[in-house]
Amino acid sequence: MMLNLKSVGNITADAIKSKNQVHQAWTGMLPVEDTALHVTDTGGDGTPLIYLNGQFATQNYWSKVIAKLGSDFRHITYDERARGRKSGTSSDYSFDACIRDLDAVLAARGIKKCIVIGWSYGAFIAAHWASLNPDRCYGAVLVDGAQPYDWMTPEMATRIRKLFRRLNPLMWLLRPTGITPRLSASKMAEINIELGWIAGKKELDPVVNKITVPTLYVLASGSSLGSKGDEQELIRAGVNAVVERNSNIKIKAKVKSNHDHILKKDFLEVADAVREIVTLSNCKIK
Repeated sequence: MMLNLKSVGNITADAIKSKNQVHQAWTGMLPVEDTALHVTDTGGDGTPLIYLNGQFATQNYWSKVIAKLGSDFRHITYDERARGRKSGTSSDYSFDACIRDLDAVLAARGIKKCIVIGWSYGAFIAAHWASLNPDRCYGAVLVDGAQPYDWMTPEMATRIRKLFRRLNPLMWLLRPTGITPRLSASKMAEINIELGWIAGKKELDPVVNKITVPTLYVLASGSSLGSKGDEQELIRAGVNAVVERNSNIKIKAKVKSNHDHILKKDFLEVADAVREIVTLSNCKIK
């Protein structure tokens, strides 16, 4: 479905104005509420891109996408609370806290407008933020996430808790590497369950329906960690109704790799989606 683009005449002027400002590269710890986040900003004068990680992933997952897009863009990545090797722990790991963290990172780096790119859990954050902040968002790329579907049930919640209890010994072993978060099995399960309820049609449909900026889905194929049979494909099918209702959103690609490997194997499609957002929004790059 083709996008019905709306007038965005101020975008080009804003982008040209910001082009004259060369921002210094920076990496460090950003204090936020009761914690601190590990943030990386490549600097430069390109259009700002902010990357939103999977639920328990780290900013390193975006390395191939960033390398492909190169210095035409200003790339901002960060590790969420208790994720990675450096971000601090917190008393609040809610989805709302993740939205606040995104705002905090943007404010600290002086970014007034950007493209948001999210994978999995990060796609939900990107969709919510784009829906809430159309004046601050050039567009969004949603990588195999933010698909409205009623997959969470009390039975599914029980299954998720059992899965994380089973994985807990392995996660403890990997924790010093930063691959797994510094969270208990029960806390990780509850974060995942909260997302399941947020993904339901009643909750997510109003969010994606309100998106007014160019938005592209890049969908994976097959299963993911913890899924069974065709569960993931049924969830992805929820996007079809989204693009039918909202002409600002379309499916850029459905790739062969699965949910867990999409950023590694199909980073070219993700990078292409970012460049298409630039074209659709008239947002100038270097």
